[in-house]
Amino acid sequence: MKRKLVRSIMAAGLAAAMAVTAVGCGDKQNNEEDKGGSDNQSEESDGADDSNEDVGEPNGDYEACTLTISWWGGDDRHMPTQEAIKAFQKEYPGIKIENTYAAWDGWEEKMATAFVAGTAQDVNQVNWNWINQYDKNGEAFLDLNDYAEQIDMSQFDSSYLEMCQIAGTQAAMPVSMTGRIFYWDKTSFDEVGIEVPKSYADLLAAGKAFAEYDDSYYPLALAEYDRTMLMVYYLESKYGDDWVVDGELQYDQAKVEEGLKFIQELEDNHVTPKISKLAGDGAASLDQNQNWIDGHYAGIFEWDSSAGKFAKALEEGREIVVGDYFSDWGEHKGGFAKVSMGWAINAKTEHPKEAAMLVNFLLNNEAAAEILGSSRGIPASKSALAKAGSVEGLLDPLTVEANGKVLAWCSNELDPMFEDSRLKNSDGVYYDVMAGLSYGDYDISEAAATLIDGINSVIQ
Repeated sequence: MKRKLVRSIMAAGLAAAMAVTAVGCGDKQNNEEDKGGSDNQSEESDGADDSNEDVGEPNGDYEACTLTISWWGGDDRHMPTQEAIKAFQKEYPGIKIENTYAAWDGWEEKMATAFVAGTAQDVNQVNWNWINQYDKNGEAFLDLNDYAEQIDMSQFDSSYLEMCQIAGTQAAMPVSMTGRIFYWDKTSFDEVGIEVPKSYADLLAAGKAFAEYDDSYYPLALAEYDRTMLMVYYLESKYGDDWVVDGELQYDQAKVEEGLKFIQELEDNHVTPKISKLAGDGAASLDQNQNWIDGHYAGIFEWDSSAGKFAKALEEGREIVVGDYFSDWGEHKGGFAKVSMGWAINAKTEHPKEAAMLVNFLLNNEAAAEILGSSRGIPASKSALAKAGSVEGLLDPLTVEANGKVLAWCSNELDPMFEDSRLKNSDGVYYDVMAGLSYGDYDISEAAATLIDGINSVIQ
């Protein structure tokens, strides 16, 4: 019932936005959707380009201080975030912000150490699963309930807030909701001479058509984690059960084997390249892969909040479109939506009030909403969504369309442990199983058993 409520509320907000758009304190750390936050910047940067400027004296009920903030993303996120932070500094003279930001690759591993040691930045962009993974006792992140005077929580639906709670604390504030969906390079499909897929049967037919056109072209590119996500969507669409419930995997050996056979079928039918082919491309992420950029890979299964970076990566003249979910997988609407990311405050910050003011500004301030747009997805804040939706062209149309489809379709609940780093990271269980299956190191039965054992070892 709660999931239906979340979808109905977000759908109403998105409809309004679409209608309008149609007419310190911590030390800097050298630190990826939600891979949805993965990006095209490869180095960590200190973005405090105005750190030597005179930020003035406080003109309100707060202290002069220096705050640090961290986030990951691409240039489409880095640039507006820096501009929003400059706007905050003008709004609150006396508070200086030092920025640390980078690509997703390697980011979580370095931030994990900082969270455990308490040396993370004062304000941190966090993945949803980080709350469960790094703040189990409610001691790593500040309880934002204690700063309700600084953060306007009335702008958020209670179900969104609940997703960011643990151990009786409000560990983070939700930025946006997200889910996985297909994106297609329509230009490639036009070149091959077929329509973008509307069903799984269409996708299999596309694999044959692409191979006949040029066997270096594929209708869909799926890395290891993408394959896991798509397999779960497939199984949930067929059987309807959530992947994990109350710490127990709901799919047995036979059903997991069925899911892995589905993934293998994609390779066998020239729908997606083998993992060895993707590895040989030498790209850190799909948006940086030349085969995506020039249309040799004509589809992805990605977070709706990633639309901007994938579209911008394409060669000039190529057209990316949002796909549809496939109804011929089963009678259920498989898949899930989740909090894509949040803002959390280091529990050891020396300036919690001022840090909370910064979080509120980035989430709810109208000027910030106009600057940030959909750089972190469609805003969950009612005030930010209303402002962003009132400015023509501010919200990325692809993101709006994709997010609307995600929230209208996905009906399953996501267990936070699904994204545990021991499962989803490049040395995790998902990667081992999907790469092992693709390389032939595992047969279907071995891969299923390895996946089940690995998941159980983490969630139990």
